[in-house]
Amino acid sequence: MEYQLNEIVGLWISGFLTLCVFSFLLGDNPFYKLAEHIYVGVSAGYWMCVGYWGTIKPEIVDPLRAGKLLALIPLILGIMLLFQLSPKTAWVARWPLCFLVGMYAGLQIVFTMDSMIIEQVSASFKPLVAFYPAGGVDIATTIVNWILVFGLLTGMIYFYFSVPHKGLVFGTGARIGIWVLMIALGASFGYTVMARISLLIGRVLFFRDEFWPMIQAILGVG
Repeated sequence: MEYQLNEIVGLWISGFLTLCVFSFLLGDNPFYKLAEHIYVGVSAGYWMCVGYWGTIKPEIVDPLRAGKLLALIPLILGIMLLFQLSPKTAWVARWPLCFLVGMYAGLQIVFTMDSMIIEQVSASFKPLVAFYPAGGVDIATTIVNWILVFGLLTGMIYFYFSVPHKGLVFGTGARIGIWVLMIALGASFGYTVMARISLLIGRVLFFRDEFWPMIQAILGVG
């Protein structure tokens, strides 16, 4: 297989930076810091481009060219944010910051109520006896629904501090709620670890399927 010069350079850079990141296993070192700084710099540059082509150009530049003067308002607010770079004029940037914080808070209240409260409460109302569309009891779904409702109730009991966690209902329920929370947190942690392991597997496969064949092609072996 023949490789173009740009492909060879790209594979070498990818392999080198991957090894630089893996070098952190031996401790903090200049190679890891180099990869870290490159990653942060490239990310910042990428999001600046996304911000310009995805927001500034369609929302400010294009409307101003079309004669829509309302686009001057976000333009002026954006320019005022740049005054934050100087301590003497930083007070000017407080006005657009207050506008951004207030607008973001107002929007997030609606989104949070919808996605994290209303949707989750609606999803918690499960039928304790589930049926197939054609008729008959769906045993598997029924058992899952019972586990979900039972775990939800015991978890809520654990966080209910208005009464002592004693007795059959609140004492036993709170103890079971702790187990439910630990299982949920463990599953979340396991999912996070699994995602990181997937990234590691991806880089290992990169060396096996892309980097090493390129080395073999250059050396004329394999």
